[in-house]
Amino acid sequence: MLLGSALALAVAATGIYIATASADEIGAGGVRLEAESYAAHSGARTENTADAGGGRNVGWLADGDWLRYDGITIGGADLTARIAAQNPAGGSIELHLGSPTGELLATFPVKATGGWQRWTTVTAKARSVPAGKQTLVAVMKSAQAADFVNINYFTLGTGATRPPATATVAPPTTAAPTSATPTASTSAAPPQAGWVPVDQAAWQRELDAFNAIKQLPVPAGTTRVAEFHTDCSVANEAPDDPIVFPGLAGASHQHTFFGPAVTAATRPADLFAQKTNCNAPGDNSAYWVPQLLRNGQPVKIKSFRVYYGSRLADPSVTVPFPPGLVMVHGDAKRQVATPKGASGQFWCAGSAETGRSADGNWPVCAPGGNLIFQLVFQDCWDGKHIDSPDHRSHMGPMQGGKCAGQYPVAVPNLSFMVNYDSLGGDGLALSSGMASSMHGDFMNAWKPENLGPLVRVCLTAKAKCGTQPTFTGG
Repeated sequence: MLLGSALALAVAATGIYIATASADEIGAGGVRLEAESYAAHSGARTENTADAGGGRNVGWLADGDWLRYDGITIGGADLTARIAAQNPAGGSIELHLGSPTGELLATFPVKATGGWQRWTTVTAKARSVPAGKQTLVAVMKSAQAADFVNINYFTLGTGATRPPATATVAPPTTAAPTSATPTASTSAAPPQAGWVPVDQAAWQRELDAFNAIKQLPVPAGTTRVAEFHTDCSVANEAPDDPIVFPGLAGASHQHTFFGPAVTAATRPADLFAQKTNCNAPGDNSAYWVPQLLRNGQPVKIKSFRVYYGSRLADPSVTVPFPPGLVMVHGDAKRQVATPKGASGQFWCAGSAETGRSADGNWPVCAPGGNLIFQLVFQDCWDGKHIDSPDHRSHMGPMQGGKCAGQYPVAVPNLSFMVNYDSLGGDGLALSSGMASSMHGDFMNAWKPENLGPLVRVCLTAKAKCGTQPTFTGG
């Protein structure tokens, strides 16, 4: 993002980078509104733009997604948008005043540009030029569900001005700490737009208690796999997602929730006071996946198990999750074919696959089996944030069997095993779309006195346990 005469503040100990930004001048009094400087959004993710000087762009935008910008003064009727698109379906970007359904200001046409980083500039004429500060909402419109456009920036007429506004951008890519020991807490104002710092004092208390737990000797015959698990059943189903759409009831596609009952308003701290149907003592965490449908009707869940493990070369460095951690894995917007042999497969548990659905995306299971999906989360944490704008960027993959670099802290690796009462075949779809859109959400509400011993006794010793810190064999 180009910040003009921005005043940047590095918030000590949290790694948060907060910038006070004004509009970029582009000559003759015009301004450039960076797409990633939104105040709120639905469905957006940011990334670095490939061309020199392009800064960052907003992508993963599909029909119905939107970007909101506050405190904007529009100085002329001639508008432009710098876009890239690989999806041949195309669509449009509508600029509305006030809300996604407010007065239509202008419409930018979107056609395929030859690649997600092949940029072109499209123009539009504002229907009017309202005076004063405005809330501007860019709404994506397309005839199909898949992502169809990336946006680098808008220009908003000539003579436009934009008052200073607080915007949060990605943390600087400075070297991360090499140990799991948290730094001192800070009294700085909390960041906006999704980078949520861990409560360092609370996490330090949990680490102190965890480090005081003594490792048990591992008896002969114990299966040497770093693992424990929790079994949960369906708690409720609703078109809510308190991580992606907090407080917005009905804003999401339908989800199946496991453990405690969840609403759009649920926060990690709320879960400790709720009843859970998970069988691991101390696990009040919430888990959810998109609903599976056959011909528009929900498919029953046979079982849901979450394995907690470690895939690191040395699992002894694993520590418990920090308090309040949330994360999402998978991509609800990924709408691609998944024929046999493709990644991200549903498969047949307990029987052989005997064929494929007519669209090729779902297996057909032999009698005695059932449809299953395994969703494996990331192994490593940045050590600083319990959430990020896309609910993924505070987590990352291991490198060479270790957690290092931007993600230095090893935490338990989650693996959702979702078993469906279905033999696969035709008529199947997820509430989020195609099979490739399978994803999962996790909201940590483990009681530290239960999670700590499971991590210490089972994971760090590379030993198999069940729902409690006792060893199992076979």
